[in-house]
Amino acid sequence: MKAMLAAAVTFAVVAASSSAVLTQPPPTKPGAEHKRIGYFAGQWNFQGEAKASPMGPAGKISMTETCEWFAGGFQLVCRTKGTSPRGTGTGHSIMGYDPSRKSYTYYSISSLGDNIFVRGQVDGKVWTWLDETTMDGKAVKIRATVTEETPTAYSFKLEMSFDGGPMTVLEEGKATKGKAT
Repeated sequence: MKAMLAAAVTFAVVAASSSAVLTQPPPTKPGAEHKRIGYFAGQWNFQGEAKASPMGPAGKISMTETCEWFAGGFQLVCRTKGTSPRGTGTGHSIMGYDPSRKSYTYYSISSLGDNIFVRGQVDGKVWTWLDETTMDGKAVKIRATVTEETPTAYSFKLEMSFDGGPMTVLEEGKATKGKAT
């Protein structure tokens, strides 16, 4: 009797574990949307201009950024350093794709205290990132547009609308791919 019970338990365990292995989905692989962010992989040099705004003073922006694929090939992880009218700083960001929302994601932090999360879309060679938040109790809309000009150059524009007003350019510039300085 004990032998039959042990055999039955062993059979049940083997059958359950075999069933679990057969019903698990195959490992996911990066899709075309994930691969699309590969445009930003590599080393970039960015030169731009910040406009005076509630976000900070006007002045030159100069940054370098290195973006590399994270293990698995689903996200790019970027390290940034540079200067702006707000000072010298460093940053880290992650760009990926969220298939459940069919949107790109971008999360960034910096040594100057920035903490940014936006969702975006790409249409041809134009990436548009959007966010809505509040500042001093007023509604703020943010739009960042990146336009791929060549395989090794893009232009960038950051705009904000305060409390329902028109979009105002806060920053704009150009990036070129090459050795980070």
